[in-house]
Amino acid sequence: MSDRTVIAGIGTTAFGNLPGRTPISLNIEAIRNALADAGVEKDGIDALFVKAPTSTSEKMYAHKLAEAMALQPTICGVWDAAGAGNIAMIRMADLAIRAGDCDIAVVSFADNPRSGSRASYERERGGGGVFGWYGVPPAYAMLAQRHMGEYATRAEDLGAIAVACRKHGAANPAAQLRKPLMLDEYMDSELVVSPFRRHDCALISDGGAAVVLMSERSAKSRGVRCAVPILGLGQSHGAWDVSLRADLTTSSAVASAERAFQMAGLTPKDIDVAQIYDCFTITALITLEDYGFCKKGGGGNFVSDGGIEIGGRLPMNTAGGLLSETGMPGMQLVLEGVRQMRGEAVTQVAGAKTCIVSNQGGIMQSHATMILGQAI
Repeated sequence: MSDRTVIAGIGTTAFGNLPGRTPISLNIEAIRNALADAGVEKDGIDALFVKAPTSTSEKMYAHKLAEAMALQPTICGVWDAAGAGNIAMIRMADLAIRAGDCDIAVVSFADNPRSGSRASYERERGGGGVFGWYGVPPAYAMLAQRHMGEYATRAEDLGAIAVACRKHGAANPAAQLRKPLMLDEYMDSELVVSPFRRHDCALISDGGAAVVLMSERSAKSRGVRCAVPILGLGQSHGAWDVSLRADLTTSSAVASAERAFQMAGLTPKDIDVAQIYDCFTITALITLEDYGFCKKGGGGNFVSDGGIEIGGRLPMNTAGGLLSETGMPGMQLVLEGVRQMRGEAVTQVAGAKTCIVSNQGGIMQSHATMILGQAI
């Protein structure tokens, strides 16, 4: 790429229970903060990419947001890849910027399932209600059970992921859940759906987050402070539901990461810090394997000795992830990756020059990967 796309600004709202706030208002707040961070005026936006709320059914949602912002962008739309949607939209923005179709793009997501409706998280899945399959946890629990059966993965291994994310979230003043978790406390807690305990499951959160993207050339001409270059991007969408898959212990993260690493000219050994989608602990474990940080079936050993904590071989989810910072899917991981590459994170990884970020959607049906470089 002769002129890389950079993340020039990031913005967020508070996370947690925010009664009275609509997704539109949360999006606007996050975008306003991202524009201020980039030093860009609203009227400079000529592309608006939005992930529709999970908690409601919306049509023309990006256009509704543009109208609320009194904005008439050249490019405007929604990309639905569930939790993989944010990085997928960043990829769309990257292509549009490098094609010359837009100059400044905003990618945003906000939702209010905690204070509003969480019906989409609780509904019957795949006609399996007669067997008790309601909500999201049972599907991921099946993936975890298979991984445990095939590779002797232990509950303690899943617990190590929860402990690390909660440790990092406890140090983050903006996190929704700022309470450390000990492994014995995890092991003594009740099961929600075997093998998951409550600590294995993401938070349900209101909130919003947004990023401002432009070319590296444009960022330099505008005097943008600490623009973070996008080194690699990848996507892969396996699409098949759980009951149709031949293998429950791997995902489309393999192909997504392969493309991102190829684009960046890097390998897993070159990555200093990771923000890995952790809607459930098993999701993070499988993704670490699929990304090549350890062999398939080796995820338990990789996470169980503190290797994903600050100071470990691959510090992960340094702001707390979905298990501690906020359950709003995906964009918060992008923002923490940017903070790490700027050297501005609360739990900063010393000397970090590269960061990989994963987004995952559905029941590991959809995946998007981004690799960030040190701020310029």
